[in-house]
Amino acid sequence: MQRARETPKPYILRRFWFCLAPGQACPVPTVARIGPYRFFFFSNEGSEPAHIHVERDGSLAKFWLRPIALASWSGFTSHELRRLTGMVSENRSRFEEAWDEFFSPER
Repeated sequence: MQRARETPKPYILRRFWFCLAPGQACPVPTVARIGPYRFFFFSNEGSEPAHIHVERDGSLAKFWLRPIALASWSGFTSHELRRLTGMVSENRSRFEEAWDEFFSPER
C-alpha cells in the first residue's frame, strides 16, 4: 500500500520563510512587499492553480489569481482582507507574471 503524500508545512525562522517537504526544503520566492505585507508563493506549489500568499506579523492569507478569490486566511480582519483583495487585484498581472515565469516548463 502506498503511503499518502504529506502536505508540506510552512515554518518561520528569524523572519525568513522556508517550506519543509518530505525529504527536501523548498524556497519561498517573495514577489512583492507592499507596506507591511509580503506577497509570496511556495516553490513546490506549481501543480496548483496560480495564487499568491500574503503575510504580516504572523497573519496569513492565500488568494487565487484566476479569477481573484480568497482561498484561505488566518489572523487578518475582514477589513484587512478587503484591502488585500484590492492589492491583489491591482497587482494581479505582476503576480501572474512572477508565477508563470517561476513555474514555466523551460525552468
